[in-house]
Amino acid sequence: MRVRHTESMLTLLMALCVAASAMAEDAEEASLELLVATLQADQKALVEVNLKLDDAETKSFWPVYDRYHGELDSVSDRLAKLIEDYTANFGTMSDEEALQIVEDFVELERERAEVREKYVEPFSEVLPGRKLVRFYQIENKVQALLRYELAREIPVIDPQ
Repeated sequence: MRVRHTESMLTLLMALCVAASAMAEDAEEASLELLVATLQADQKALVEVNLKLDDAETKSFWPVYDRYHGELDSVSDRLAKLIEDYTANFGTMSDEEALQIVEDFVELERERAEVREKYVEPFSEVLPGRKLVRFYQIENKVQALLRYELAREIPVIDPQ
């Protein structure tokens, strides 16, 4: 039974990755916002399919999930803006501007971690421990895919 659930989850994750790659390849100017929105929509479906919530859990989980992702989306929107600014200027930015990019990025990562930590308790009030772990595992896998896609698209700065 576990193998089947794992295979289902991996299949969906691979589909997410392929879809994201296809979007980037098919449209040279595919916006980062569209990629993020697609992965986020697919992420909710992925959570729904793999968490296997009963009726009571469903009723209490999704409002917490929506608040959680509302806060994460705020951080993600600022990260998308930071990446857009970076990609528009990476060829000409000064050392001071580059340092500011790093500082802003680290701050956004800290905020993301704070949101994730903040929601452990609310999620634990509506999910048993094993489902809570599974939820965070799904979140981590989707974030890894998103980061992979971003890493592929973000140009590396010349150190000179």
